Amino acid sequence: MKEMDCVEVIIEKEKYAKEGVHEGMQGWICDPRMIDGTWLVNFPQRGEKRDIAILDIKEEDLELIPVMHAILNEQIKARFEEAEKTAKSFDDTSEGLSDYMV
Repeated sequence: MKEMDCVEVIIEKEKYAKEGVHEGMQGWICDPRMIDGTWLVNFPQRGEKRDIAILDIKEEDLELIPVMHAILNEQIKARFEEAEKTAKSFDDTSEGLSDYMV
């Protein structure tokens, strides 16, 4: 791999997810140096939208791809945001049930 290569994250890891990067997201290597087995990868969105993240990703967690599609990043981001909203709404309703006995 080298600077400007297009890559895809091939594994879901908590440390990447905390920064908004999930399996299947695509980006480009934005630094010519591989440091401690990681590449600095930019994960963009389309148009003028802010990038999702610029993150050090382990080389073994990346796959080289011929072309990057930022729309995939937006779709994956939206799925995780929706799942998070659903989980939070479930958590909010369960708080009042803690003393409920079956």
